[in-house]
Order: sequence, then C-alpha cells, then structure tokens
Amino acid sequence: MSFTLFPIGHVRGGRTEAVDDDWGASRAAIVLDPGRFTPDALAGLSDFSHAEVIFVFDQVPAEKIETGARHPRGRTDWPLVGIFAQRGKNRPNRLGLTTCRIVGVEGLTVEVEGLDAIDGSPVLDIKPVMREFLPRDTIDQPEWSHALMADYWAKPG
Repeated sequence: MSFTLFPIGHVRGGRTEAVDDDWGASRAAIVLDPGRFTPDALAGLSDFSHAEVIFVFDQVPAEKIETGARHPRGRTDWPLVGIFAQRGKNRPNRLGLTTCRIVGVEGLTVEVEGLDAIDGSPVLDIKPVMREFLPRDTIDQPEWSHALMADYWAKPG
C-alpha cells in the first residue's frame, strides 16, 4: 500500500528555532491551505480547549535521522534508548505530535499556545482533544524522562 501525505497548512509565527525547552509560552498560528479548505473545516473547533497537532520536523537534515538507540539530548548520564522510546525530532518520518491549548479560531487560522513546532513547519492534521481518548490507566515513564521534561513547558521569565 502506498499513499502520500499533504500538509493541510503551516505554522506561522512562534519560534524560529527548535530548542529543547521553554515552549510553554510559545504562541503560533496554524494557517490552513486556502486552496484546499474553507473556514467551515474549522467549524466547532473553538468549542474545545485543546487540540492535538501533527506536524513535520521538516528542517531536520536526512543525515541527522536516528533509527536506533541514542542518549536523549546526548546526555550519557541518561540511558541509551531507542528512537521510538523518546520524542526527539530526529525521527525516521520526522513526525511531531503536540497537545496544545486553543487560543482562538478565525477564518482559516487556529491560534495555539504550547505548540513545539517552528515557524513554517508543515501541519498534517489537527484533532480536538477529547477526554475519552486520553489514557484510561496510570501513565508510567522512567525517571530520566521526568528530568528531560522538567523545563520543556516552562514559560520564560
């Protein structure tokens, strides 16, 4: 089976560099492609507080893609873990997924807060967050991942 994904739009504004921390105050807009969509594609989205945004880490060079194990953020004091046991941008298909707060919806634009994609990133999909799709059980994760995420969503200042 073969298929092709096309961006539904792009990130506009927000950060211009993919740095590891302080994404909590990042505000950006997702602007849908006006050649493919009309504002009714976003009808009802403003009734939700959060959305999951699937985007492409399009600025990761091919030679930086990881397919095996590595130390998260290059820290040898953290364990060597496979690329699918972490959320780094150097993934085989360069896909990012973030749950972010919806600030507003107008026309073909969704303003969001906490999207860890950079200006110009292609957006593949937007899905509203529904409580029923969230994990129903306890979420377990290793201690190193708590340390890694300590300042990820911090708001500078």
